[in-house]
Amino acid sequence: MAKMNYLGHLKTITKHHNLVMGYCMRAGLVWQGLTHDLSKLSPEEFLVGARYYQGTRSPNNAEREATGVSMSWLHHKGRNKHHYEYWIDYSPNPGDERVLAGMQMPRRYVAEMIFDRVSASRVYQGEKYTDRSALDYYLATKEKSWFIHETTKRQMEFLLTMWAERGEDETIAYIRNVFLKGKPEGRAGFGEEK
Repeated sequence: MAKMNYLGHLKTITKHHNLVMGYCMRAGLVWQGLTHDLSKLSPEEFLVGARYYQGTRSPNNAEREATGVSMSWLHHKGRNKHHYEYWIDYSPNPGDERVLAGMQMPRRYVAEMIFDRVSASRVYQGEKYTDRSALDYYLATKEKSWFIHETTKRQMEFLLTMWAERGEDETIAYIRNVFLKGKPEGRAGFGEEK
């Protein structure tokens, strides 16, 4: 069994939480910022995180490699609405009742997901982080994410691209003043179902 690194894991999740909280506050999502990822402090998640702590990537990946499944991740994604995996359900389409599909995420959780991804990139990449980091990570794993609802996927790609091209301040202002208010975005291919 690996040596438990309680302090290292606590520092990592606290740094991540504080970054997401700051972004959420700037976007007007105060409660989401305060409560972001609190399930990571539960025994089901914290003890696994301390056991598989590495500091350069999610301990859930190491747990999955060691045991074949990440029980910590299964616990986490079922309690945190900013993960698109939370929104997987049986399809509402007639004839598809037994087919799993991604449901459309409310915009407030899409925004938190963007902040979560950027913050994870900042924490795990350290000095190597750039405004493109979260977009590059998403693009590298995009083909494995076939179950994201198409509208959610367009919104996510639009916001991650905006962050990469226009930076943090402009993207957060856009999220607060346009995206979360449901206003038209001005770019084709983004927004509500057609």
